[in-house]
Amino acid sequence: MGRLVVIEGLDGAGKRTLADALTGALNAAGASVTSIAFPRYGESVHADLVKEALHRGHGDLADSVYGMAMLYALDRRGAGEEIRARLAGHDVVLLDRYVASNAAYGAARLHQGADGEFVRWLRDLEIDRFGLPVPAAHLLLRVTADVAAERAQRRAEADAGRTRDSFETDDALQKRCSVVYDELAASGWLAPWHVLDGVAGVDAPTLASALLRV
Repeated sequence: MGRLVVIEGLDGAGKRTLADALTGALNAAGASVTSIAFPRYGESVHADLVKEALHRGHGDLADSVYGMAMLYALDRRGAGEEIRARLAGHDVVLLDRYVASNAAYGAARLHQGADGEFVRWLRDLEIDRFGLPVPAAHLLLRVTADVAAERAQRRAEADAGRTRDSFETDDALQKRCSVVYDELAASGWLAPWHVLDGVAGVDAPTLASALLRV
């Protein structure tokens, strides 16, 4: 059975760049790697509803914290069997966002902390009720909200298909979300967390070696 490793962080933290570098380093170390990015836009109806809502579609759906969280959770539930199959066939399954993203953003929207009611509800839903696999490790790519926003804006300007959504443009939300992420990491929520400096850069080979020992 492979290791389920989750990359977390604010929008614009550099999660995709880290996933690519880590995949290369793991392959160089002789490990087989596969990856999934959530939400699964273009593959899951629930993910597509999320994207539409975040760009002002579906009336006031995006205003419902629990409604949006349920759509994110249903997207992952739909991928549950695929995740298990990939774990059975690979040494490492890398996920770009997972349950902790839902926990961090939902709690931040409600001005709650990692020890609040929303995070407890979310864990009960995704892990206990939906039975999603529990990660072996979380990698929190930490940058300030200002740095993340600047990167997300540059990405949107360079790629017309990556326009910033209503969460990405809410600077106060991003700052609160960063705090919740730190709290989740400090408490070891669901699995061990490794906090990485998203500005200084990550030594992918060293990180790959550590993950293979998890």
